[in-house]
Amino acid sequence: MSEKTILLDHGSGGLASQQLISDLFIKHLDNPILRSLEDSAILPNRPGNLAFTTDSYVVDPIFFPGGDIGKLAVHGTINDLAMRGAEPLCLSLGLILEEGLLLSDLEKIIISIAQSCKEAGVPVVTGDTKVVPRGKGDKIFINTSGIGFVPVDLDISSKKAKEGDAVILSGTMGDHGITIMTRRAGVALQGDLRSDTMALHGLVKALLADLPGSVHTLRDPTRGGVATTLNEIAENSGLSIELNADALPVRPEVNAACELLGLEPLYLANEGKCLAIVDGKFADKALALMNSRAEGKDAAIIGKLVAGKAGRVVINTPVGGTRVVMPLHGMPLPRIC
Repeated sequence: MSEKTILLDHGSGGLASQQLISDLFIKHLDNPILRSLEDSAILPNRPGNLAFTTDSYVVDPIFFPGGDIGKLAVHGTINDLAMRGAEPLCLSLGLILEEGLLLSDLEKIIISIAQSCKEAGVPVVTGDTKVVPRGKGDKIFINTSGIGFVPVDLDISSKKAKEGDAVILSGTMGDHGITIMTRRAGVALQGDLRSDTMALHGLVKALLADLPGSVHTLRDPTRGGVATTLNEIAENSGLSIELNADALPVRPEVNAACELLGLEPLYLANEGKCLAIVDGKFADKALALMNSRAEGKDAAIIGKLVAGKAGRVVINTPVGGTRVVMPLHGMPLPRIC
C-alpha cells in the first residue's frame, strides 16, 4: 500500500477499504471461511452447548513487553471461552482505527493476531473495520467475539464451588498489570517485567480430561486481579475462602515493583492465568498436571473454600494473623486491557 497512515478513506467501504482488506487482513489472516468476505460466516456444527463471549480492548500502550493489543485480544477471548470449559472454535475481529495510525503499526498488530490464532488453532472468520477522525480515538480499539462448544454434561461455574475445594492459581500474579503500569508511567525498573498474556484452553482441556467432574470453577483474574475474582467466587458459591500468604506466587521483580509503587499484586491484572477451584481430594494431582505444562509451570495451591460468611475472603499471614481481602475499589490501573 502506498499510504503510510490510516486515512478516513480506509473506512469508506470503497476502494481504499477493499485494498486494506486484501493487502493486510486477508494477507495475514487468510482462511477458507474469512476469504469468502460474506456478511456473516457460516460455521460447522459441533456437538455440545454453544458458548459465546465478546470483549473490547483499549490498552495503552498498544505495544508492551510480552505482547500487544492484538495478542491480548485473541488470548483474552479464547480464555473467556475456556473458563466455561468450552473448546474455542473461531473469533470475530472488529477494529476501530484512528486516522493517522501508522499502517506499519497496524500490520504488526495484524501479524501478531495471525500468529496468536495459528498457535491457538482458533481462526478469525469474520470482521469489520471502522475509521474515526484524528483525535476521536486513541490509535486502535479492538473488539473480539468468540464461539466455542461445551460438552452437554459439563457445567463449570462459580456457583459450583464446594466446601473443601482447593484454590489453585496457574502461575504468578500481577505480571501484566505491573508491566502496563510501568510502561505508561515511563518508570524504568530492573528485572524482566513482561505481560503474561497467553491462551489457556489447552491447559483447561487437559485438566478436564484428566480430572472429570473434579474441576468445579474456572476464572481468569483479569481486571481487579486475584483478590476481586476470588471475592466473586466466594459470593456466588455462598462460601468463604481462606488463602495462605506464603503460597501466593509472585515473581521477585513484580514484588519489588509493587513495593516501590505501593501496589498489591493480589489486585493487579493477569492475562494468562486462571484460578481453578478443584475438589480437594484431587488438588495435588491437578497441581502436578498444571506444573507439567508451560502454561502452568508456576502454578500453586493458594487456599481453600470453607464454610462461613458468604463472599468472605481472608488471608493467613506469615506472622500468624489474618486479614480480610476486599474486592478492588477505585481504579488504580486504568486501561490495562
